[in-house]
Amino acid sequence: MNDFKLKIILSILGGIIFSFVFILLAFALPIEKKTTFSAKPKNILEKVSNSVK
Repeated sequence: MNDFKLKIILSILGGIIFSFVFILLAFALPIEKKTTFSAKPKNILEKVSNSVK
């Protein structure tokens, strides 16, 4: 019976620590990347639209 209680306590503590690590990673890692991809304009309407921006 003691082994069973020990396994339950260790599994609960392991789950708490495991989830705590992922919560810390969620706050530590950036959400948005600053990479921007802009395709070259194919026709004159896209060129005008990009120049207005």
